[in-house]
Amino acid sequence: MFSNLKINFTEIWNALTSYITELSANPFKLITLILDLIIVLYLLYAFIVHSRKTRAWQLLKGIVFILIITAISEILQLKILNFILTFFMPYGVIALIVIFQPELRRMLEQLGTNKITKYFGLDKDLVTKTKEDIYKIVIATTELAKSKTGGLIVIERDIQISDIIDNGVKINAEVSPQLIVNLFTPNTPLHDGAIVISKNQIAAAACILPLADDKDIAKEIGTRHRAGIGISKESDAIAIIISEETGKISVAKEGTLIADVKEDALKNILVKNIITKRFGNE
Repeated sequence: MFSNLKINFTEIWNALTSYITELSANPFKLITLILDLIIVLYLLYAFIVHSRKTRAWQLLKGIVFILIITAISEILQLKILNFILTFFMPYGVIALIVIFQPELRRMLEQLGTNKITKYFGLDKDLVTKTKEDIYKIVIATTELAKSKTGGLIVIERDIQISDIIDNGVKINAEVSPQLIVNLFTPNTPLHDGAIVISKNQIAAAACILPLADDKDIAKEIGTRHRAGIGISKESDAIAIIISEETGKISVAKEGTLIADVKEDALKNILVKNIITKRFGNE
């Protein structure tokens, strides 16, 4: 009853050979095949590049290993092993969707973002305004670091994080170093949580972020840093974390933490990941 689940590599090879013979008689199909291969290879390349930056990479290597073992078991007629592998393969696909859910959602959200303006020109005033906001954020971050005032600044990029903004206190104010510093002043109503900068405004303060629970994260990393890593995994946002114990600045992006970032390095990271990636220039 499970025979339909088996991978018949002989049939696949025969079908491929037949298709190649058909292509030789129809040049138009050859063109569509080349186009098809280019698209598939590009998508595969993009997926691999993205996956290497996430926890999915180790799982992908395991999947490739299982596929190789399945193919070898089919060729060598290792029927018991082949049956076990092919029987559980459909359930493995469901499990992968569950495991990769954050990564898949993030990739689909990025595909859904509107970057048409990048190719048809963009209002240079917006580029200038964004660059000015970055410099203001860097100034505020440096001031917080000097006074060892803990802070967490999240900068929204292409993927909207409106749910995070909604759970905080709406500010909707122009980006200002003085305002950012004041929002994190200890013993003030809004100093806990993160501020979110969206669409060139301080959208909200006292926002609660999802915590990263990866076992790879060092135990000594505190809640503020875990929150920064968490939001950078759930979206493409960049989080700036200022430690109240050491005054050191860290940056979380794409689920990774860059520790002990200096002022110039912070400015370069933000310009590269916000100005260059979004607008295509610096």
